[in-house]
Order: sequence, then C-alpha cells, then structure tokens
Amino acid sequence: MAFQELLNQVGSLGRFQILQMTFLLICSSLIYSHFLVENFTAAIPSHRCWVPILDNDTVSDNDSGILSHDAHLRISIPLDSNLRPEKCRRFIRLQWHLLHLNGSFSNVTVPDTEPCMEGWVYDRSTFISTTVTEWDLVCASQSMNSVAKFAFVIGGLIGHILGGYLSDRFGRKLIFTCALLQAAVSETCAALAPTFLIYCLLRFVAGISQSAIVTNTGLLMIEWTSPKFQSVVMAALLCSGSVGQLLLAGLAFAIGNWRNVQLALSTPIFFLLIPTRWLSESARWLIMTNKPQKGLEELRKAAHMNGMRSSGDRLTMEVVRTTMKNELEAARTKLSPRDLYRMPNLRKRICLMSLVRFVMWLSITGLMVHLQHLSNNIFLLQCLFGIVSIPANVAGNCLLNYMDRRIGQLLLMFLYGFSILATLFIPQ
Repeated sequence: MAFQELLNQVGSLGRFQILQMTFLLICSSLIYSHFLVENFTAAIPSHRCWVPILDNDTVSDNDSGILSHDAHLRISIPLDSNLRPEKCRRFIRLQWHLLHLNGSFSNVTVPDTEPCMEGWVYDRSTFISTTVTEWDLVCASQSMNSVAKFAFVIGGLIGHILGGYLSDRFGRKLIFTCALLQAAVSETCAALAPTFLIYCLLRFVAGISQSAIVTNTGLLMIEWTSPKFQSVVMAALLCSGSVGQLLLAGLAFAIGNWRNVQLALSTPIFFLLIPTRWLSESARWLIMTNKPQKGLEELRKAAHMNGMRSSGDRLTMEVVRTTMKNELEAARTKLSPRDLYRMPNLRKRICLMSLVRFVMWLSITGLMVHLQHLSNNIFLLQCLFGIVSIPANVAGNCLLNYMDRRIGQLLLMFLYGFSILATLFIPQ
C-alpha cells in the first residue's frame, strides 16, 4: 500500500508507536474487564428461603435453645433431589416430626411447601453482595440475571457497527475518546444504579462504548504499523484482554462488594481521558479524508519521536499527494457495505470467515461469561483463563507466521474443539 511507503520513512515501529500502543493497551485491559465483570458482580451465591425460626431474632420458641441450626433448617426447608436444602421453597408449617426420621426419607410424604414469600438468605462468605443479592434475582427471577448480560452484548453488537462507521466519518481518535468518556460515565453510574432496570440500561450503553473502544483501538494501532508488525500488534492487543482478566479476578477477590468492584474498574477510566489529548490520529485516515496537511503533521511528529527527524523534514505535501495519488483517487468512489458481497470470491471469503468467527465466539463467550457453572473457585478459574491466554496468543502468532494460515487455523480450531469436548469426561 502507498501509505506504507510514507510510514517506512518515519518509522513503522519506533518510540512513537510503542508509546501510543502502550496507552491503548492499558485502555484495552481496563475496558475488557468490563465484559466479564458480571462473572463476579452478578454471581449467584448459595441461598435458601428466609424463615422466621432461623432468621428472625425476635421469634422465640420453646425448643430454640436446645435445637441446633441444622435441626431448625431441617424442619423449615425441604430437601432437593441431592438431599440439600431447597433454594426456592419452604414448608408452610414447621415439620417437627422430621426430627425423628433419622435420615430416612423414602417412605415419607412430602409436606406442603410454598415459594419464598419473605425473601432469601444468602451465603456471603465469598461475595459480600452481588446484583443477585441486591435485587433477589433467584428462583422465578433468575432469568433476569441473563437479561443484564444480554443487554450488554446487544449494546456491543450495536457498538461494533456504529464504532466502525463513525470512526470512518469522524476519525479514530475522536470516536475513541467519546467512547472512553461514555464507558466511564455509564459504568460508574451502573455502580450506583438504584434499580435493576436502570442497571440494565446503563450496561447496554456501556456495551456500545466498549465495542467502539475495541474497534478504534485496533485501528489506531494497526494503521500506525507496517504489515510485517501487524500480527505482533494484534497479539499484543489480545494479550491486553488477558491482563484485564487477571486485574478483574484480583479486584473481585480483594473487594467482594459488587458496587465497589464496579467503581474500582470504572473510575480509573476518567483518568485515562487525560492522555487522549496527546493521542495521535491515524495519518492514513487524515490523508484519505482530504486532510493531508494534518496527516503530514502527524507523520512528522512520528518521525521526530522515532529519531528520524531528517526523514520527517523531507516529507512535503507534494510527496504525500504523489505517494497517495492512487489511493486518493480510489477513495473518491463511494462504496457501501453491499459492494463487499458483489464480488464472488470476496463474498465467499467473508461468509466463510464470518461463520468461523460466529462458531468460535459462541463457545468462547459461553465459557467465559458462565465461569460459575464450571468451577466453585471462580477467582482461580478467571486467573487461569487470563494466564493461559497470554502464551497462547504469542504461540498462535508464531504459528500463523511460519505456517499456512488455513492449516494453522484448522489445527487451532481442532485443538479448541477437542479441549471443550474433553471437559465432558472430567469428573466433577
């Protein structure tokens, strides 16, 4: 590409790119943690119905002084198929006769039960509070827990579409900065949300901003590096997500209260808005949108920071226009997304790769947002996901550089699918 000739003159991976990438990777790490934050802020702790004899200190009973907690629980809460206290039902009346059954339940008729009329009691040994305990999103309301995740993902879908379109029209830096501000405000307000509906709406807005940030982070990194370094840049971007997972697990373990965890991940974003003042816009986008003078200034800035001042000073408007002549002429032709599907080979490639991405992200997302269903120690599992992803991204980058892309993709997908299927045969 013609722009790469200009980029090679000012340095395609020097001090300028490293500083810009470092800032963008920090933003990416912090933003990515919000994608998985509900593994902890919306965790479902062990729970049972609230019953007066156990949970009301003002209730007095003749036998309360001699009966243990387990005995009170036995006469108040029925057992499920695993002989554990039911989570969503309680006895209508205390079943004193169950104290004399000595563990035999086979010939006993189950007494009448009722839903948890007065709320639930939650195990707070792991999580001090979550959105589940805040708004009682259990039993009949348990599906509402998925509504919040669904709202965030739908916001992400809209954000990817808007983020790409708006960045092409208004610039990568402006949309990135606006999305960063939107994420800071929406996620901070989500930590203070008074109702579940407001929380879901704020998470929806946060999903839009997160996708726009991820899209423009990738563009700002890729468009300032030459093709031979772009695979390394993408690997670094993916590794930043792994760092975000480790950060999330550590904060959630140390804090425990969902509102405080949300604030701890959200308020630092406001401070990240300050360095965006020195963030450089994509010179390629500036030139392609008929702003060559600003693009030339950004190129000279990169050359000076990369120690190639003489090369930067030799760049003139005439050199920029001559080098980019063909691309500028092509940019005058207005294209729409439908044009991508008019060429048979390109249409085939887009459809096939979209199918691959859909299948991969379906399973990846399913695993990563439901960690609580995979292990009792969700903190350790989140850390393992983050730790393993870093060398995996590096190894994947090396593999695809020294092997045919299609063969490498096939091998990695086979390994991924085999690993997921293998978990079915692992004991609990």
